[in-house]
Amino acid sequence: MAAKRKSTSTSRKSSARKTSSKARRYGAKASEKVEKAMHEKKRGTLRSGSGKKVTSRKQAIAIGLSEARRAGGKVPAKKKRS
Repeated sequence: MAAKRKSTSTSRKSSARKTSSKARRYGAKASEKVEKAMHEKKRGTLRSGSGKKVTSRKQAIAIGLSEARRAGGKVPAKKKRS
């Protein structure tokens, strides 16, 4: 007769994630704003501050992050140009 085995596996712990030393740089608000800006750019309705149509992907992302900053989202500060 086979004896019952105790489960000694330590690799299957609860679904707690490992915490890394780095925190997320961008919050959910930033993701939403950038997604909205990219959608507007693709439809051709995104405008820059001067009123011109935005065609650059990088500029659309910058506009989205700027809007997220204004809305109080978790976004790193703008890089200073020297």
